[in-house]
Amino acid sequence: MGENAGRLMLLDTAALYFRAFFGVPDRFRAPDGTSVNAARGLLDMIARLTEAYEPDRIIACWDDDWRPAWRVDLIPTYKEHRVVEEVAGAPDVEEAPDALRAQVPVIREYLGLLGIPVVGAAEHEADDVIGTLATRHEHVDVVTGDRDLFQLIDDPADVRIIYTARGMSNLEVVTGDVVEAKYGITAGQYADFATMRGDASDGLPGVKGVGDKTAAALLQQHGDLGAIRQAAAAEAGMTPAVAKKIVAAADYLDAAPRVVAVARDLDLAEPVPGVPDRTAAEEFAERWGIESSMRRALDALAQGALNDAEGRSAPPPATR
Repeated sequence: MGENAGRLMLLDTAALYFRAFFGVPDRFRAPDGTSVNAARGLLDMIARLTEAYEPDRIIACWDDDWRPAWRVDLIPTYKEHRVVEEVAGAPDVEEAPDALRAQVPVIREYLGLLGIPVVGAAEHEADDVIGTLATRHEHVDVVTGDRDLFQLIDDPADVRIIYTARGMSNLEVVTGDVVEAKYGITAGQYADFATMRGDASDGLPGVKGVGDKTAAALLQQHGDLGAIRQAAAAEAGMTPAVAKKIVAAADYLDAAPRVVAVARDLDLAEPVPGVPDRTAAEEFAERWGIESSMRRALDALAQGALNDAEGRSAPPPATR
């Protein structure tokens, strides 16, 4: 499979099917009238990604808990604005259109028919599953529109981000060099950068008055958040005004790094991809009115398997 032989592709699945739902017209319907735009769109994404990046394996990483209680205990506002129902002893219900909710079981079923493992972890988000699997392996493509996952980029291990924020027709491969050129920091500093900057979409307030430029400058000078906080306490290496902002955010900075940092050591069994069941997948697609998208995905996966069989015997990606 050329230069991408042995690549592992990790899908930030919910982020992708949300993008598909809002990006694909609602006119696509199953024979019974059910909306299938998200299901169709995700299949098209899988086909495009497989054709473009030729992964050896694909894993669909899943949000078993999109808002873990342990993160909320640290930062109570974490994703608070996206909760439509709090459920005692179970994950909160996330705001999502009913038409999308109805398609999630369809997506999960056809991933199995395509031989793509669905992997989640109790009390953890898909980001944490991605972080764990990306840390175990070399030659990894993480497909996401979430900048927080830039913290996983590792050029020596060839772990990179396929960034979807500008759409599937304008995908961006983000490496450490890209992060440095765009933000002026290393990928290893990105979690501290994101902590200071904050993220309104996740309910993370950040350090008041510290934006991208100031956060980057502080990291360039001091290296990491711990050193920045020490310098702020001593009013050394920054203006008194900036030092005051860092010190005033002490409670937030005590908790936020553990919220922003993705887990890298979950106890996950190594996922084993299956073989696509073309007959069952095509029958399933006919039932849901997604035949053309399913055929494209099956053809792309089959071509990848053919290239692999012709080129080499496929070992599992190297662990580290």
